[in-house]
Amino acid sequence: MTQQTERIPVITKIIYGTGDWGVASFNTLRQIFYAIFLTDVVGLDPRLASFAAFIGVIWDAVNDPLVGAWSDKLRSRWGRRRPFLLLFAVPYGLAFLILWWAPPWKSQILLMIHMMLAYALSDTFQTLVVVPFHALTPEMTSDYDERTSLASYRMFFNFLASLAAGVVAPMIVDATLAGGGTQQQGYLVASAIFGATSVVPYLLIFFAVREKVQPEDLPKEVSLRDTVRQVWENVPFRYATAIYMLNWVTFDLVAAVLPFFLVYWIAQGDLLLKMPLLGMPIESTVLGIMAILAVPALPLWSWAAHRFGKRPAYLAAIAFWALILLSLLFVPPMKLGLAMVIAVLMSLSYSAAHMLPESIFPDVIDWDELRTGERHEGIYYGAKNFIRKLTTAFALFLTLQVLGWLGYQKPPDGAIVFTQPDAVITGIRVLVSPVASVLLIALMVVTWFYPLDRRRYERVRRLLARRQRRDALRRASA
Repeated sequence: MTQQTERIPVITKIIYGTGDWGVASFNTLRQIFYAIFLTDVVGLDPRLASFAAFIGVIWDAVNDPLVGAWSDKLRSRWGRRRPFLLLFAVPYGLAFLILWWAPPWKSQILLMIHMMLAYALSDTFQTLVVVPFHALTPEMTSDYDERTSLASYRMFFNFLASLAAGVVAPMIVDATLAGGGTQQQGYLVASAIFGATSVVPYLLIFFAVREKVQPEDLPKEVSLRDTVRQVWENVPFRYATAIYMLNWVTFDLVAAVLPFFLVYWIAQGDLLLKMPLLGMPIESTVLGIMAILAVPALPLWSWAAHRFGKRPAYLAAIAFWALILLSLLFVPPMKLGLAMVIAVLMSLSYSAAHMLPESIFPDVIDWDELRTGERHEGIYYGAKNFIRKLTTAFALFLTLQVLGWLGYQKPPDGAIVFTQPDAVITGIRVLVSPVASVLLIALMVVTWFYPLDRRRYERVRRLLARRQRRDALRRASA
C-alpha cells in the first residue's frame, strides 16, 4: 500500500496545476487560430503556410531532447527543473508575440521563411519551460492515483485557459476591428494578454514546488545518444508514445478543422452568424461549451481511472469520442441546436483526452528506473513535448495542404457571407469525421495492448522500494 507521506497537499497541487494555463494558452491559440492567421492575416498560400509550421518543428527534434537532457543533468540549489522556470518564464511570455506578428514582406517565400523562423524561436522558449515543468510530475509523487489526481488539477487550469483562448481571443480580435484596428493588432493584443498571464504561474511554481529527487539520485553523465537508446528500450514507453501521438494528432486535427466545419458547413458561409440567445459567434459558443463542461467531467474520469484503472477508462473514452466524431458526418447545415448538443457530448472525451494520457506517461519513467537504476525524466518529457508539438504541426500541415489543393479561397475583405467550393467543404467534413475516427480506432488498438496496468505498476513500485532500502543500508554500512 502507498504510504500517507506520498500524498501531496492540495495547495501544492493547485499551484502546480496553474502551469497548464501557460501550456494551454499557447497551444489552444496555435491549434485553433494559427491556420487562419497564416492564410488570412499573414497572407500565405495554404500550402506554403503548412510548410512554414511543419519545417519549424524539425528544430524540435534537436531542442526537446537537449533541454530534457540538460535538465536531467543540472545540479543547483533549487533542483534540476525549477531553475528553468525562473530563467525562462518571461521569454516564454514574449514567445506569444513572436508567433503572432505578421511581417510586411510582399514575397511569399520571405513570408514563409519568416514565419518558419518565428515558429521555431517561439517553440524553443516553450520547450525551455514546458519540458522541465512536465518533468516535475513524476518527481512530486510515485503514487499511482496521486499522479492521476495531479493530472486532473493540471487539466482544470488547462480547460480554463482553453476556454479563455477559444472564446475571448476572437472577441478581442472583433473588438479591435470594431474600434478601427486591424486583425493583426487584435491578434497581437490577444497574444500579449495570454503571454503576460502565462508568466506568473511558472514563477509561483518555482517558489512553491519542491523536487523529491536528491543530488545523489541524479543520473550519471552519459551521452545523449546512449540515453536515447536506453529510453527506446523501455517497451511501455513505446506504447505510451504511440498513445500520446495518436491522441493528440486526432485532437489537433479536429481543433484545426472544426472552425472551418462550423463556418462553412454548419453556418453555410455566414461569417457573422451568432448563436441564438447567447449572441456569440458559433465557433466561440461550441468551443466554450466543450471547455466549460470538460471541467466537471474531470472528477468522473479521475474516479473511473481509480475504480477500473487508467487503461479501461481511457478505452471507454476513446470509443465514445469516435462515435461522436462519426456523428458529425450526419449533422445537416444550420442545425445550431444539434451542434450544441454534440459539443456537450464531445466535452466528455475532450476531458479524458487531456487528462488520462498525462496520468499514464509518468508510470513508464518508474519502469525505466527499475530497469536501468537511473531516472531520466527530462529525456522522457523532452520526447513527450516534441511529440505534442509534432502533432500540432502535422495537423496544421495536413489541414492546410488539403484545403490548398482542394481550392480553398480567402474571403474578400469586408465579406459577410462567403461560400467555399464544394470540394473544400467535402474535404473539411471528411477530415473532421471519418479520418479522425480512423485515428481513434488505431488509438484504441494501441491502448488495448499497453502493458503497464495497475497491478504491474504496483509491482514496479515494490521492487523499487526494495532496491532503495537495500541501497540505503549499503550507504549506511559504508
